[in-house]
Amino acid sequence: MARYAYVNGRYVDHHDASVHIEDRGYQLADGVYEVVGVRDGKLIDEGPHLDRLDRSLKELRIGWPISRDALRFVIRELMRRNRLHDGLVYMQVTRGVARRDHAFPTTPVKPSLVLTTKGTKHLDADTGPGIAVKSMPDIRWERCDIKTVGLLANVLAKQAARESGAYEAWLVDADGYVTEGASTNAWIVTQNDELVTRHTDNGILAGITRATLKSIADALQLKLIERPFTIAEAKRAKEAFITSATSFVTPVVKIDGEAVGAGTPGPVAHRLREEYVRFADAGELVA
Repeated sequence: MARYAYVNGRYVDHHDASVHIEDRGYQLADGVYEVVGVRDGKLIDEGPHLDRLDRSLKELRIGWPISRDALRFVIRELMRRNRLHDGLVYMQVTRGVARRDHAFPTTPVKPSLVLTTKGTKHLDADTGPGIAVKSMPDIRWERCDIKTVGLLANVLAKQAARESGAYEAWLVDADGYVTEGASTNAWIVTQNDELVTRHTDNGILAGITRATLKSIADALQLKLIERPFTIAEAKRAKEAFITSATSFVTPVVKIDGEAVGAGTPGPVAHRLREEYVRFADAGELVA
């Protein structure tokens, strides 16, 4: 079966999809992206993802390449063409094609829009055995709240984690506090049964799954505190876990080689994953 991508107004064979060599996203990382999960043919949190895309574009002063309604149509058409049942829709907007210069183009250019899809296995409520994380210094720029395509620091952290046998890196700021994962948000459950995750500021991305999980935790009457925590506190916690559009809720059972709690997925992470899967199953059906 052919696989399609969407590039600047055209549905093209994924193998042949390309952008101009002077696209500012390619040369200067001058662009933003979003990833929306798909479950049983349903988009998960599409509205909040598009809201965050809008915010990122405004922060970089990039216009929408097409209208929001048109983008929603393109998403659905690409899913239909690729017969996407479970997986991800990736969308990227860059400032466009212009002569290479660090400053914005002096003449108007049309933003570039690229969409692709990726099939994944059907995730269920089973947390699996959990994952290990490795702590790393957070060397990223100071506007991590913008979901830009400039991810080199994240790439290096993720690679270091994988080479150490861990799945994810937890990034630690200059004050010794965990900001977030290389591609996920970070959470712990304290010995006092408090659910803790860092508050949103310019140091982390306001995760869409994170926001949904806050609502779920509130409905479950869990005590949620948004504040920084250290790696040492995380190691003393009852539980730890990560969240993202791709991982849902995934328990962390080791940090820097040390077991968290009993070294196995805990009841809070398991319950939150169950409830998140229930939420995802009620997502928006794609016509």
